[in-house]
Amino acid sequence: MGRINPESLNLKDKVVFINRVAKVVKGGRRFSFSALVVVGDEKGYVGFGKGKAGEVPEAIRKAIENAKKNLMKVAVDNGTIPHRVIGGYGAGKVVIMPGKPGTGLIAGGPVRAVMEMVGIRNIVAKSIGSRNPFNMIRATINAFVKLQDINTVHKRTGRTEEGQEQGTANEES
Repeated sequence: MGRINPESLNLKDKVVFINRVAKVVKGGRRFSFSALVVVGDEKGYVGFGKGKAGEVPEAIRKAIENAKKNLMKVAVDNGTIPHRVIGGYGAGKVVIMPGKPGTGLIAGGPVRAVMEMVGIRNIVAKSIGSRNPFNMIRATINAFVKLQDINTVHKRTGRTEEGQEQGTANEES
């Protein structure tokens, strides 16, 4: 799959986590900041990036540039996902389940930020294991990579869009 051009999309960004990191040198400590940012167009495209700099705004700018380089398309179906999926990265694991209309966005922390940027409105997500924001976002992206679009799921399960199995619909005689 080719790289997605960020200029063709109306991208929004969300800062998920800012961390102050220190490097110990001979004269003391040198402080810098790392930022974790998620970008998306709320219509199925999402990316995340990490930036590190001496000042917070510069770290955020670098993270946004990095996130635009890592865009991907997510299979979104009417504000939710087509099927249940589990993603993992390191010690973190994310279970994402589709929700019926009206369910809302039931997800916490970094996973919620990714869902908002993708444009998912009805979903239930559970983070298991590591609470590290970097690993949670990577686990969520890993789950999105495993997602199949709705037509592929219907072919595999033998169901139509109405949810009935093909060929076994009640026929009136």
